[in-house]
Amino acid sequence: MKKHHFYEPKIGHGLAHDPLNSIIAPRPIGWVSSLSADGFRNLAPYSFFQLFNYVPPIVGFSSIGWKDSVANIAETGEFVWNLASRPLAEAMNASSASVPAEIDEFTLAGLEATPSTLVKPPRVAASPAAFECKLIEIHQFKRADGEKLESWLVLGEVVGVHLAEDTIENGNYQTTAAQPVLRGGGWGDYFEVTEAAKFRMKRPE
Repeated sequence: MKKHHFYEPKIGHGLAHDPLNSIIAPRPIGWVSSLSADGFRNLAPYSFFQLFNYVPPIVGFSSIGWKDSVANIAETGEFVWNLASRPLAEAMNASSASVPAEIDEFTLAGLEATPSTLVKPPRVAASPAAFECKLIEIHQFKRADGEKLESWLVLGEVVGVHLAEDTIENGNYQTTAAQPVLRGGGWGDYFEVTEAAKFRMKRPE
């Protein structure tokens, strides 16, 4: 049996860096574009993002703090998720800068925005995949003892999907063709999904 390092998060991990983000990794990046009620564009990546349901498709991201993205979505009820690819990784990182709400991260990161079809927030033109979303709910997290946290889960129904044609082969979306990047741990670890890393397993009957 392997020896384990045990710790209680409320007391501290006792390591050089919190291992949590390195354990639950890699994680999809919630690269979210939104509009404020006044029309200011916002684009920001969130490392806590996931797909939660097939029909209808439901995605969600968690924000530590009531940030511009959450405020915009609460006001307008709409957002777009943009897939962060390897060619867009540096721009995605640039869009994570902490800047005032009136600063346009599309411009800041040197990205072209393109109109969505069913929602008002624009999407990243160069992103190989994007989900147009309508807000379902914003849920504030709390501890097991009921104490509320300054963290919010934003859930949205995907009402429109954009896929770059070069990611589709024989009617199937090819994950690696989009060159998605995923968030790892530490201060700046990321991973790229490659064909060489793929393996297949058939689910039991």
